[in-house]
Amino acid sequence: MPARATMPDLQPLADGAVSRYEIESCSRRFLKGYSHFILQTPLWKLPGRALGLECAEVWLKLEHLQTGGSFKARGMLNRLLSNPIPASGVIVASGGNAGIATAAAARELGVPCEVFVPEISSPAKRARLAALGATVVVGGAAYSDALQACLSRQQHTGALLTHAYDQPEVLVGAGTLALEIEQQGGLPDAVLVSVGGGGLLGGIACWFASRSRVVALEPELAPTLFRAREAGRPVDVSVGGLAADSLGAKRIGALAWQQAEARVREALLVTDEAIREAQLFLWRQFKLAVEPAAALPLAALRSGACTTRADEKVCLIVCGANLDPASLA
Repeated sequence: MPARATMPDLQPLADGAVSRYEIESCSRRFLKGYSHFILQTPLWKLPGRALGLECAEVWLKLEHLQTGGSFKARGMLNRLLSNPIPASGVIVASGGNAGIATAAAARELGVPCEVFVPEISSPAKRARLAALGATVVVGGAAYSDALQACLSRQQHTGALLTHAYDQPEVLVGAGTLALEIEQQGGLPDAVLVSVGGGGLLGGIACWFASRSRVVALEPELAPTLFRAREAGRPVDVSVGGLAADSLGAKRIGALAWQQAEARVREALLVTDEAIREAQLFLWRQFKLAVEPAAALPLAALRSGACTTRADEKVCLIVCGANLDPASLA
């Protein structure tokens, strides 16, 4: 039986939560002045059978083609545009993708950027950060260690802190991805979203709310939302496995937790074996080179962790492509 944590009675949102209005405003800002940076990525509609699935249609939202190679560009640019940036620039702790997105946004705006990464971050992501002009600092074994080192450094420099997933501007920026899906294809019956700290989940859940079924997906070895639902509150978990460099947050973000409690019924776990199979399937079948986190939605369907009806249109968020191409050999 697939591992799942459900919330049969969704909870009301607290005051001050991110809103669909803010997402619409952010999208207009991107379109008006930054359409060269925040790209409208393709929505590829395929028959379910093309992916070995029984549902009517599968929509692949190819966000791995976004600037910086992941959805993170949306939230990071929105964070920088929404706040004054001091001479010391911006600072972030990241497994890689949020750092790359912050570095790209900082370069776009002409400000310095310092990125703290954990030891588990991939060499490919570190190389990309350096190429974007960021100062890269290895700050411990896991993301939580890098975050603590980053916070300590920020107290000395006064740089604008960009959190990988737990700031309102970051969720709002991520929410523009959901708005874009609806503009391109209408409302899907279900949207499958990978979860690390939960910024992407929070933004997408905020936009779709009860209009589409939003399913949160995590690797078995990095179950931040799943364990939070078991405990009834965010808790620290041990993280590891295939997708830990991008889904390696130690605890679900407070803002994502709020959105998930209000708007997400299902939180499912997926094995590393299923994630790897889906990643290789996307490469061999469609020549889509994506990181493990981006293969999680397809893995959930192909492994049976998530089930769909035969008549459903299901959208899979293909969230990132910052990987070593040799890993697909």
